[in-house]
Amino acid sequence: MLSTRDLEAGRMKKPEEAMEILEAYDLTGSLRRAAVLAGCDHKTVARLVAAREAAGGGLPERERRRPLVDPFAVKIEELVDRSRARIGADQAHSKLVAMGYLGSERTTRRAVAEAKRRWRQKHGRRTRPWIPEPGLWLQWDYGDGPVVCGSRTVLFCAWLAWSRYRVVVPLREKTLPSVVIGLDRALRRFDGVPTYALTDNEKTVTVDHVCGIAVRNPTIVDVSRHYGLTIATCEPADPQSKGGSEATVKIAKADLVPTDHNLRDEYQDFAELEAACEQFMAEVNTRPHRVTRRPPIEMLGEEHEHLHRLPRLPHTICFGQTRKVNWQSTISIGGAVYSVPHELVDERVWVRIDGSELIVVHVDGSAGPREVARHELTTPGRPALCDEHYPPKPAGALDRQPKARSLEERAFLALGEGAERWLIAAAAAGAQRVRRKMAEAIDLAKLHGQEPVERALAACAQAGRFADGDLQAILAHQRQQAVVVPLPLRASDESSLQRSTRSWEGFGR
Repeated sequence: MLSTRDLEAGRMKKPEEAMEILEAYDLTGSLRRAAVLAGCDHKTVARLVAAREAAGGGLPERERRRPLVDPFAVKIEELVDRSRARIGADQAHSKLVAMGYLGSERTTRRAVAEAKRRWRQKHGRRTRPWIPEPGLWLQWDYGDGPVVCGSRTVLFCAWLAWSRYRVVVPLREKTLPSVVIGLDRALRRFDGVPTYALTDNEKTVTVDHVCGIAVRNPTIVDVSRHYGLTIATCEPADPQSKGGSEATVKIAKADLVPTDHNLRDEYQDFAELEAACEQFMAEVNTRPHRVTRRPPIEMLGEEHEHLHRLPRLPHTICFGQTRKVNWQSTISIGGAVYSVPHELVDERVWVRIDGSELIVVHVDGSAGPREVARHELTTPGRPALCDEHYPPKPAGALDRQPKARSLEERAFLALGEGAERWLIAAAAAGAQRVRRKMAEAIDLAKLHGQEPVERALAACAQAGRFADGDLQAILAHQRQQAVVVPLPLRASDESSLQRSTRSWEGFGR
């Protein structure tokens, strides 16, 4: 193999110049003539021709010479092997400097990269391409979402292995109820349930590892049984075993998280982030995939035949935590009190926090889940009560209204609002023989009509007249005021039989 010194002999600087020299030799067939034609020494031509013959045709590969780092090549190989090709070039450079290395960081990075490449060729992981089966595998993972209204968000990214259909669901947190909500929304977007779901070893899925076996979270096991889905987890710190969801997270974060690369503006609220996720899914699922050359939404239609039926209702953990409604029609969350409809006393409800709001859901066996209350978050000592959640308040000491308890009382109150006002005012004034006066009002209504008596009772209440005969006097006065004396009628001149005075116009002239 030709060394760098041979390639840089004479005035040669690049391999392209060596090719020109060899072309000149092939044209002239003489070392000296080729040297004159190429503008170099004939010995340089001889070296290049000999090197080409030794390599069996063509120019040999150039070997990089790094005189400063070559003495430390063995140490670099040792560092790469000890770290299993995970050591950083900056760490390797600091160790070499401590050993007397005088080269630059750029040279060290190139030497470490070449050493890692050789190590992976010898010890690297060799895997057979995975050929997925329709309706068999689902993968999901999480990514850090944008900051919305000062709060960090999470991107729940799901991916069907065969059709490459992607779903991105924004979440406000990565708690177990939120994760199940994201999983439920993804399955309803697929309109079916695959056989397996592969994810990472989060605490919401795996609580421990014993002898390399993942111990499942009991709640997530209950969720998987509800949907008929077997949840599996990959090896810890092994992202290659779920590369599809990892790629979905990478693509979603590059497009949805505002950065200097995509120049996306900050989100004003969580609804705007949800709309952006919908737009992202519409774009990636309708364009042809790089591997299948078909749009994922088209392949999802074929894969749908292999998916299991989705339960009609989501798992109740999607609704949050359970609370029992007390006799005051309230529930307590974190020491803060919130009201719910009074019809749900002693019932069990589900509560969850969505941003700055508390959502209360009640699940009826026949009607299914329904939202029954929504409150702004509050603090202990400041209860959030809604008047619509309680029945009408009973009348207090100052707001009592008359209620009939006998036929006579019912007949009196039936006279109208004036009768109620008279009774309240008469009782407050301490009037005597109230029941007898109520009976007289009923008799007067039979004689003179209900409306005049009702007006007379209202007038008595307003004037404070509750003595015997006051009602009859006011009723008679109102009847006199109602009598209108008609004025005498005068015939119009248009219908008069008197002759006009036109015939007298010239009299006395």
